[in-house]
Amino acid sequence: MRLDFKEIKKLNNLPQFGSRVVVAMSGGVDSSVTAALLHHAGYEVLGVTMKLYEGKKSGTKTCCAGVDIADARATCKKLGIKHYILNFENNFKESVINDFIESYINGQTPIPCIKCNQTVKFTDLIDFSKKLNSKILVTGHYVKRVESQDGIHLYQANDDLKDQSYFLFATTQKQLQFLRFPLGHFTKKEIREIAEFYNLEVASKPDSQDICFIPDGNYRDFIKKNINNSSKTGNIETEDGKVLGTHNGIYDFTIGQRKGIGVGGISGTINHKPYYVLDIDTNNNKVIVGPKENLKKYYVYLRDLNFFSKNVPSQKFNAFVKVRSRKNLISARVKVSSVSKKTGIVQLLEPEFGIAPGQACVFYNNMKKVIGGGWITAGEKKI
Repeated sequence: MRLDFKEIKKLNNLPQFGSRVVVAMSGGVDSSVTAALLHHAGYEVLGVTMKLYEGKKSGTKTCCAGVDIADARATCKKLGIKHYILNFENNFKESVINDFIESYINGQTPIPCIKCNQTVKFTDLIDFSKKLNSKILVTGHYVKRVESQDGIHLYQANDDLKDQSYFLFATTQKQLQFLRFPLGHFTKKEIREIAEFYNLEVASKPDSQDICFIPDGNYRDFIKKNINNSSKTGNIETEDGKVLGTHNGIYDFTIGQRKGIGVGGISGTINHKPYYVLDIDTNNNKVIVGPKENLKKYYVYLRDLNFFSKNVPSQKFNAFVKVRSRKNLISARVKVSSVSKKTGIVQLLEPEFGIAPGQACVFYNNMKKVIGGGWITAGEKKI
């Protein structure tokens, strides 16, 4: 366990000791340790917790509601620091929840954590922190922030299993100037040890796993309860147009899905091979199914590209990419639009199964530095 804060200060380009800093506190062990480290190092720490939704349940696998706000408050009280609770429910609903629902209705697979970072956390919370005359906003994300003449860069965390760089690909240089992520240099094991060292009650609290506003994990029921129009039924078909059954709304399906398709008996088979969702045809309200090998994709189309360097990379460059947060890095060739610099095509050097519109594709170099990334609009087997 390391507690040499001079090294942490230098690595993270933190302000002078004694400066006022805001720590975003979700009620979990990571943000609690972040606040404790800064407080004991001599900073004037202000803990801020965002109330993002009206949580009906008080489980321990979500964040920012119910028991988590109480845990954040208790940690601040133990440390003897001020604690603010910000009601961002309306902002969160407009920016994150509505986008989440619309994405599924449009056949996409959204990532609400990235949308939350783009909007509420790194816009509204940064604005509030500045109003408190804070020098920086510090979060418990597992990612490393490095400044250079070419801009501010993000690197994968030392703990590969906890790395959250994928979720921060859309962060802007302006936001990064105000943000700090000290936990990127620690492992999760070290963080829990530090929590025990400071006798924090959240030391053994489980990590957040579910979508914060869907604590039971059932996103389909959540969408049904929050859509104004009745579900629109449609067909479930094979690629050659054979109708196998019907569905009650395309939001029930995601590309790559195997279970719960509801056709072909209990599991659904094609020559004894299970069905997978291959495509979601929103124009004709169809769900296309087929064998897993037909999910294979070598090309990924992207929009809204974001790069961390002040200089956009050359029109074509090699990189390692992630197409989902828990996926391993894949060797790829990235081609950026020479006109807009905001769209691109990624050629994967090995096939990926289940490329889903709405997910992100993030680029890394061989030193684990985040080059940039974009939002997936489509995948193809070949161009």
